[in-house]
Amino acid sequence: MHKETGETKPACTEGDGVPSFEEVEVAHVRAERDVLVEADNPWVVRMYYSFQDPHNLYLIMEFLPGGDMMTLLMKMDTLTEEATQFYIAETILAINSIHKLGFIHRDIKPDNLLLDVKGHIKLSDFGLCTGLKKSHRTEFYRDLSRAHPSDFSSSNPVDSKRRHESWKRNRRALAYSTVGTPDYIAPEVFLQTGYRNNCDWWSLGVIMYEMLIGYPPFCSETPQETYRKVIHWKKTLQFPSEVPISREAEDLIRRFCCEPERRIGHNGVDEITRHPFFDGCDWEHIRERPAAIPINVRSFDDTSHFDEFPDIEIKPIAPLQSDVDGENYKDWVFVNYTFKRFEGLTQRGGCISQGQRAESSR
Repeated sequence: MHKETGETKPACTEGDGVPSFEEVEVAHVRAERDVLVEADNPWVVRMYYSFQDPHNLYLIMEFLPGGDMMTLLMKMDTLTEEATQFYIAETILAINSIHKLGFIHRDIKPDNLLLDVKGHIKLSDFGLCTGLKKSHRTEFYRDLSRAHPSDFSSSNPVDSKRRHESWKRNRRALAYSTVGTPDYIAPEVFLQTGYRNNCDWWSLGVIMYEMLIGYPPFCSETPQETYRKVIHWKKTLQFPSEVPISREAEDLIRRFCCEPERRIGHNGVDEITRHPFFDGCDWEHIRERPAAIPINVRSFDDTSHFDEFPDIEIKPIAPLQSDVDGENYKDWVFVNYTFKRFEGLTQRGGCISQGQRAESSR
């Protein structure tokens, strides 16, 4: 909590789970920090500060008390088409806001769709707080890409129910594992055959399916099996008959989850907003309208919509050999990583005076 403004801001540490900087794509880390600096709009979680010490990178972020879409879906099981239209529409605007800046998220999933105090979507987690997951590296699946699905999917209602129960049982553990889940990642990202920003629209199609059906279309008992299903999506993308959805909803999902060159949004976001599923959607004022599902927040520091984590004892960090030698690779690759947003220094984000601005820039 900020001692002067009273604002609550979560701190993320980039060093956790990242054994060495040599194993991290430094350019990727810098790009993800840059998106939070440049995306100064209501659709992206706000970063107030970034800084570093000899061992870690730190981010001080906006606190969003509404929780995330993963938690909401676990509580609600499925959403109505009206609620799905609202959240998918807001996520489209959020994704488009970073696409316009020239960035690709590549990890759109319910865990990264945060909800503000009024229940509106904000896009988060550009790889900065979680490190690079094993499931995003094609080496993890190298021997699996030649496999062919045998009975990945079934129209049997019993199988559909089993998949739903298994997904709910394992979902939270997958979210916090070091491997993660590949359910939402586009096949071209796995295969490294070249991809554009429309890989994010594939991920959105998977989320939309989960909102309406109750589980993602490619979920399996293991990440490797899920990967195989994603790669062979033409055979495995099926809609269970016992969970009926509208033709417009199914059509939009199929147009999200298809070949990159045929994917809706390939020729611009207007292609998506004009789809019949969004008939009646007030795109211009959607953020000013009440959220589809109201969020009950008791106080400005209410954390009831988040999981509780046990306190972890921080062990002393041994001096780096490069510190002793007086030469450190990290000293120059993260030059100018430090950032201060003036709004973060003011009372509740109010205006900053000329005197304060001059003092802050010294």
